[in-house]
Amino acid sequence: MEKALWYLIAGTRGGENRARIIRLLDERPRNANRLADKLDVEYNTVRHHLDTLAEHDVVEPGGSEYAELYFLTDRFEQYRETFEQITEQMRDDR
Repeated sequence: MEKALWYLIAGTRGGENRARIIRLLDERPRNANRLADKLDVEYNTVRHHLDTLAEHDVVEPGGSEYAELYFLTDRFEQYRETFEQITEQMRDDR
């Protein structure tokens, strides 16, 4: 998971938006529509990031497909410190 987080957050162009999604989901579960509104990005962009995060077991969907909420996974919670280190290093590199 540590390598996946480095890749997802620091190693790809969409990493900043994925980190922002994780931060918002840490506050409370949200659906893709709400995330798009909060992030001020296109719905399809958010869906792409959610799919990518789900493929790497960072987020998981719950609820019906129409009102599907996304949650951080228990596995991600085990690597939260790594996520914080990655995002802190990204801020320092700016």
